[in-house]
Amino acid sequence: MTEPHTTTTHPTLARLKAEFPNAGLKAAEFRGDTTVVVPAERLHDVLQFLRDDAESAYDFLSDVAGVDYLNYPGATGRFAVVYNLVSYAHNRRLFVKVLLNPTLDTMGIEDDPALHLPTACDIWPGAEWNEREVYDMFGIRFDGHPDLRRILTWETYPAHPLRKDYPVTGRGERETYRRLNRDSA
Repeated sequence: MTEPHTTTTHPTLARLKAEFPNAGLKAAEFRGDTTVVVPAERLHDVLQFLRDDAESAYDFLSDVAGVDYLNYPGATGRFAVVYNLVSYAHNRRLFVKVLLNPTLDTMGIEDDPALHLPTACDIWPGAEWNEREVYDMFGIRFDGHPDLRRILTWETYPAHPLRKDYPVTGRGERETYRRLNRDSA
């Protein structure tokens, strides 16, 4: 397995280092993609800067994704939220990652205070549905989100199904589905 490079020449990194000298940012490059790991408490400031700074100009949020690193060798956080940013003005892409560790062992059934991030909807309105999906599938809540509710499962769904500790066969929710046939569909 190829290890990611710990040094990178991505032009945005110098701007981030100058603007946030004591933020504890970490950067890595793997297969030509640069990722910046940001502490959760600095996330909103970093995202705002990346959009507003003329030399960075990350004007498009392509995606927000959740990752569960349960039992992953060398992982420093259980969950990650990854923001895929694009600067059309400079023809650049940058991934911003936040690592989170749950403090409650409830499979996401209860609200865990350690799994909260600030929303990016005020920076990129298009983050709304992506953040809802991460919330629905992983249980990570986005504070300040205008409409944080489930988007792929029903509102009373008992857990978050993309967590790696969620049972592969489910927890009985499929047995209550009404079966459809050609005549009833």
